[in-house]
Amino acid sequence: MSPPLITHLYTADPSAHVFEGKLYIYPSHDRETDIQFNDNGDQYDMVDYHVFSLDSLDAYADSAPSTSEAPKVTDHGVVLRTDDVPWVSRQMWAPDAALRKGKYYLYFPARDHSSVFRIGVAEGPSPTGPFTPDPEPIPGSFSIDPASFIDDDADESAYLYFGGLWGGQLQCYQTGNTPADYDEAWLGPKEPSGPGAKALFPKVAKLADDMRSFEGPVQDLVILAPETGEPIDADDHDRRFFEAAWMHKRNGTYYFSYSTGDTHFLVYATGTSPLGPFTYAGRILEPVLGWTTHHSIVEFQDRWWLFHHDCELSNGVNHLRSVKVKELFYDKDGKIVTEKPAE
Repeated sequence: MSPPLITHLYTADPSAHVFEGKLYIYPSHDRETDIQFNDNGDQYDMVDYHVFSLDSLDAYADSAPSTSEAPKVTDHGVVLRTDDVPWVSRQMWAPDAALRKGKYYLYFPARDHSSVFRIGVAEGPSPTGPFTPDPEPIPGSFSIDPASFIDDDADESAYLYFGGLWGGQLQCYQTGNTPADYDEAWLGPKEPSGPGAKALFPKVAKLADDMRSFEGPVQDLVILAPETGEPIDADDHDRRFFEAAWMHKRNGTYYFSYSTGDTHFLVYATGTSPLGPFTYAGRILEPVLGWTTHHSIVEFQDRWWLFHHDCELSNGVNHLRSVKVKELFYDKDGKIVTEKPAE
């Protein structure tokens, strides 16, 4: 396993993008806290975001010699704080970024002043900001872990994927996909279970041209079990969606990847449309040191990379995580594999 990319801060939930020929990472910024660990995630008490960049990942390539020098990572400093956003009360969790039509956007979840998670957006002129946040969350948004995706069609269609169980409150929206459907009775480490119950779906909405609002209603992103063609069962914790949505596209196939939460796998599903349905396809990463697992997948300098985190640097403290990276591969059928296929 590779060493942490960033060692002067604790960082997690890395969203990696290639902008202007350089690789940028938009992670959460973990910090020390006296809050005791609980399944609601209160100990993940983040208050700001840094942006990092690299010019090369050659040292982390599968073929790189073990003596390769680690690349220089530039910390561009704090680009957004809780105090900058009027609607935010606390817990700036996993963010993402997007570039569309010459403008950069930072998407982020946080609790509002009613302690309900919503998703905000900030706009900036460059990959490192400065980012100016909208004074209110995106209308119709809820839960956590926003992941933006810009398609390669003529319109540069943009989508936002989101959702997270337990502390992320996704289970509180079982009667509909609007903030008005919030049911606080489901707060905490709860989700559907039992015979016949189906897993809750992540959410997706097409972004309007302004990138600050949804063009239409929030939809379920359906994930199917390959053996039945039916939605994954709620009790199938090795495959059901928990959090950490990510979308990428390769050779016309859409890959939706996510964390299974309490079983600690990173897995993926494939489809032919950014709106689904998707069919479960396999695992990307086995459990690492630490409870959470969260990632991104990006192509950079003709290689594919998996960014993720673990708790090695903090000796296993769950809320003090560090970003890592490893090369990712595809076999001849487009299936993601962790070892380079034989030629």
